[in-house]
Amino acid sequence: MNPSQTSKIQDQTIQGNVQIAGFKADIRDFNGIMEELKDLNRGCVVQLMDADGVAGREHVMHAVTHAGNAFARGENIAKDMGLEICVRTSAQRQISRALDVLGIREGKMNICAVAVGCEADVMEKLGGILGPRDDEALKPDEEMLKKIYKVSDLEVETAGSILRVLMEKTACLILEK
Repeated sequence: MNPSQTSKIQDQTIQGNVQIAGFKADIRDFNGIMEELKDLNRGCVVQLMDADGVAGREHVMHAVTHAGNAFARGENIAKDMGLEICVRTSAQRQISRALDVLGIREGKMNICAVAVGCEADVMEKLGGILGPRDDEALKPDEEMLKKIYKVSDLEVETAGSILRVLMEKTACLILEK
C-alpha cells in the first residue's frame, strides 16, 4: 500500500468508514481466498481475523483506531494497515505472535472481517468468498479469550470485563517501544 492510500485510509478511519462483520466459514483453499481478497481490497483495507480471539465489535474498533493513530504517528509495527489492525487487536508487538492468535487457517472457523475505507457492499462481496454473514461469530467467549490471552480471573475482575483487559493491552502497545 502506498503512502497516499495509507493517508486516505487513516482519514476514512477517523471519519468512521469502518465495517465489521462476522462469518462462520469453512475455508478449504486458504491461498485461493487470499487471492480473492487481493482483488476485493484495491484502494481499501480488508482484514480477516479468527473471531474466537476477538472480544466483539468494540474491541476491533478500538484496535482500528489505534492502528490508524500508529500510522499517523509513524509508530506502526506492520507496514500494512490490515496487519497493523491484526497486531493491535491481538495486543502483540510480534507480527508472528499476532498471526498465531488471530490468523485464519483452513477448516471451519469463526471469522471477524474488518473493512476500512471500502465500498458499502464489501461485506456482501466477502459473503460470496467466505459464505453467509453471521455476526454471532463476533460474540465473545470469555473463557476462550482468557485462555488465548493468558488473562487471569483477577485481571478481568479488576478491569471489569475481558473487553477492558484486552483494550488496555492494546493501549499499552503505545508504551512498549
